[in-house]
Amino acid sequence: MIGVFDSGLGGLSVLAALVEALPQADFTYYADTAHVPYGNKSEAQIQCRVLAIGEHLTKNGCGMLVVACNTATAAAVQALRAAHPGIPVVGVEPGIKPAAQQTKSGSIVVLTTEATAGSQRLKHLIRDHADRVRVFVVPCPGWATQVEMLQLDDPALAVDVRSRVEPLLDQGVDRIVLGCTHYSFLAPLLRQVIGTRAELVDVADAVARQARRLAAGLARGSGRLLLQASAHPERLHSALPRLHLGHLAARIA
Repeated sequence: MIGVFDSGLGGLSVLAALVEALPQADFTYYADTAHVPYGNKSEAQIQCRVLAIGEHLTKNGCGMLVVACNTATAAAVQALRAAHPGIPVVGVEPGIKPAAQQTKSGSIVVLTTEATAGSQRLKHLIRDHADRVRVFVVPCPGWATQVEMLQLDDPALAVDVRSRVEPLLDQGVDRIVLGCTHYSFLAPLLRQVIGTRAELVDVADAVARQARRLAAGLARGSGRLLLQASAHPERLHSALPRLHLGHLAARIA
């Protein structure tokens, strides 16, 4: 069993990529909906939740953990690995390296939560992989919550997306890094704004490839999916078709 978790629905975008890469594997997806969002919480609060969820998943038979949340990875993946040294732990980090390698204009932007924007881990990623390009880090408060509420068609959200992204395009940004797994579900809105002026950079497929490399015997199962949540688990089931992930429903145990 492979355990995948996020503060809420955002990590389902990573889960979809994992299921495609490991179609026979068994997965447990855990949404910490009692504490969503993580983006406005302290590092200590996030670490506490990540360690508690990691303990829950491993006690319930998970032999690999995928932290399908940029904020949780930035704040707590090292602590999680230290707590579970015997199993693989895969984190999700913004795709700064590929964006920096692919940019033609020399300018990229990372759209993040507030917590990720201020994290040392993000600063190190920029220092190590994007020291020769101009990097804008833009916190987007409220976006993850809009996804959690499945308010993807909210006109106010569309206005906010446009107001944050258009000035960046005017400054020459040509790669837009999705620094929160929730933002994958805002890709249609973002593409309406950017047109052909820029490309989105999402790392879900790269995370899935890394998990596949580390999965070993966990890759062979019966293709089951267990959905769990710290509050309102029924919302996970109902969210799948709204997020165009209805194909995952057939796997639910």
